[in-house]
Amino acid sequence: MVLVVVFALLQLTNLGRTNPAVAAGHDFFSGTNAPPAEISTMLRNACYDCHSYETRLPWYGHVAPVSWWLDSHIADARAVLNFSEWPHNDPQKAARKLNHIGDSVRDGDMPLPSYTKIHKAARLTEQQRDVLSEWAFQESDRLKGLTNSATQASTASPNAGTTSPSP
Repeated sequence: MVLVVVFALLQLTNLGRTNPAVAAGHDFFSGTNAPPAEISTMLRNACYDCHSYETRLPWYGHVAPVSWWLDSHIADARAVLNFSEWPHNDPQKAARKLNHIGDSVRDGDMPLPSYTKIHKAARLTEQQRDVLSEWAFQESDRLKGLTNSATQASTASPNAGTTSPSP
């Protein structure tokens, strides 16, 4: 009886859970170069519940003490990578994040095995891991190329291509 009362009292510690609003233009998919549909589906199914403000908690995610663990896990995940706060205005930072995604997926570190045991849609086959990680690496390289081109253009001589007036 005491355990039931303690368990019931623990539920009072659960605050209402809501996801922060996603600011317009800040989500990963709001950029001008959206990924292919296959990649988008994999990212949404395998990553977004922990790495965005679009978390969909299962029923047990509202039951203490499991809810405490999930809240902490999601906060940690968002601190590392948050698709809802994608750095569209910083191609170098976005390229680093994409490299991290490619490494984590390729190496089997993400999605977490503890997550995929319960969430079947998040399970990635080896082929899906290869496709997703290769896309992330290619997109990272593309962004690095944009950054390098912009850097080269800004460091070029301001008088390049102009003729100076004759004395």
